[in-house]
Amino acid sequence: MKMSKTRLYVEKELSSNIMIYIKNKQHHFLKNVLRIKIHDNILIFDSLTGEWLSKVVSINRDNIVLQVIKKTKELESETDIWLIFAPIKSFRMNITIQKATELGVSRFLPCITQNTNQIKINIRNLRSNIIEASEQSERLSLPLIDEPIKIDNVVDNFPNDRCLIFCNENNENLPRIYEAVSKKVHQYNKWAVLIGPEGGFSKHEVEKIVSLKSTVSVSLGERILRSDTATTVAIFALQNLVEKKEISDILS
Repeated sequence: MKMSKTRLYVEKELSSNIMIYIKNKQHHFLKNVLRIKIHDNILIFDSLTGEWLSKVVSINRDNIVLQVIKKTKELESETDIWLIFAPIKSFRMNITIQKATELGVSRFLPCITQNTNQIKINIRNLRSNIIEASEQSERLSLPLIDEPIKIDNVVDNFPNDRCLIFCNENNENLPRIYEAVSKKVHQYNKWAVLIGPEGGFSKHEVEKIVSLKSTVSVSLGERILRSDTATTVAIFALQNLVEKKEISDILS
């Protein structure tokens, strides 16, 4: 008997002693790539109840049967961060989704802007990337992903209790993200990061975005970053500031 380093996401809500049937892509991976054996242990999670230890009880042609043994980790609260982004070419969009998932984004909102070139996106493919990134990064929950909507609709329906961090590359006079967001971490506990298309936002879109009371316009530095790089920089900075605030609250 051995413990596999692989973690699997399963859609069924987990509890002790139930049987889980692994099929399709996950079945192929466990059987033909990892070559698991009967009685091997595998960690599984369902995005609802935490992480569980399971045991392989049957390896079949079409499925692998796991028996859930015990819970190993409780589901913990995470920083509530949305990523609002203009779709880009599939390769770089996959990188964006992967890195943002690893960094703890809770929801993806693809938005269509005046300069968006990639209007159609494959939600099913992106969700597969979300699952793989969650498995690899030891997340216990999966971020949600919405169907694309127009940026005007995003702004019109944006909640008042969520801070919108607007990464505006066309304004050189904006404060850096650490400086701007550090002034807001005691005011908000819900966040959204807005990354525009490679051609930038139109004048109308910028005016509409900054009209929101919860918008904080920031710079990510002197260089023009690709969308996937900008996403990683912004989310990492935000997570870092929120964690520092939480540590400060504990110590005070």
